[in-house]
Amino acid sequence: VQLQASGGGLVQAGGSLRLSCTASATIFRDNAMGWFRQAPGKQRDLVARAFSSGNTYYADSVKGRFTISRDNAKNTVYLQMDGLKPEDTGVYYCNANNILRPTNYWGQGTLVTVSS
Repeated sequence: VQLQASGGGLVQAGGSLRLSCTASATIFRDNAMGWFRQAPGKQRDLVARAFSSGNTYYADSVKGRFTISRDNAKNTVYLQMDGLKPEDTGVYYCNANNILRPTNYWGQGTLVTVSS
């Protein structure tokens, strides 16, 4: 397993969760790290991405509530999710991507359920 994700669970609306994804050193160094979400019956969408440059990207639906960060010493990317809403429910997938190589890796999904 090249990407190992963890941290999902059940939380009430307004609560918080933190997802973690650990990669091999090479994958972490050479790729942008991100999180996708797949709600039941819907496509998998990008939620947030953190580039090795320090830049970040957030989907409009999570701006101001989610924070993505990279820990280079641990080869780990985190997704801090605050102010969770029922519409945040879904399977979250860790992703490592470099469009220039190109490379694209997926971790196993972790389920996040937000109850109203």
